[in-house]
Amino acid sequence: MGDMWIRRLHRLNLAAILVMAVMPHPSLADRLGHAGGVRPAHDQDRARDALQRGEVRPIAEILQGVSAEVPGEVIEVELEREGHRDGPHWVYELKVITASGRLLEILVDAATGRILAVEED
Repeated sequence: MGDMWIRRLHRLNLAAILVMAVMPHPSLADRLGHAGGVRPAHDQDRARDALQRGEVRPIAEILQGVSAEVPGEVIEVELEREGHRDGPHWVYELKVITASGRLLEILVDAATGRILAVEED
């Protein structure tokens, strides 16, 4: 099973995955310069910048860790900026289909790789 994930990870294109939905939390709009008619940067640019600043771990690393805990096929990945009691942080949202056909949503702290929640979707 591990080799299958490694092969799948090599085929994934990080830019294509992260373009799906990297949107900052609405309360951050003014601080990030997205309000007042200023056109926001492309989603993949925000994701790449967060990766370069060390705010998020690479998606390949996240997928490898998640596959060890929750086996299945990843069918969707989103990177979102969410509010938190300690301030906003990045969260990977993964949709996984298990071998039994269940659809799960897995929330992963993008900075640490720690699984925050596994929910039936």
